[in-house]
Amino acid sequence: MGKYCTNCGAELNENQEVCLNCGVIVQRKTDYRDPFAPTTANGKNKYIAGLFGIFLGIFGVHKFYLGQTGTGILYAFFFWTGIPAIIGLVEGILLLAMPDEEFNKRYGH
Repeated sequence: MGKYCTNCGAELNENQEVCLNCGVIVQRKTDYRDPFAPTTANGKNKYIAGLFGIFLGIFGVHKFYLGQTGTGILYAFFFWTGIPAIIGLVEGILLLAMPDEEFNKRYGH
């Protein structure tokens, strides 16, 4: 199955970005990577976990997201003290700064 120019209909090579017949740019290659796409086999993403920690860490949402239910319940139970908010903020920043390989090793199971 060939690739064709959307402007003039000329047949193009698979990797061709510009139509040689009419000069129209038909495809741009990008190295765009969605930062919120899952990074582990179980579908977890360190950016989402980090943002949960920063903004919802007071309720332990990042812990529930990462599968640490017991710790998440502890955070939720003591949210009124404000201590989980501070810990969640720090943990969220640490999660965002963590290399992908380390995150996958810790939370990818």
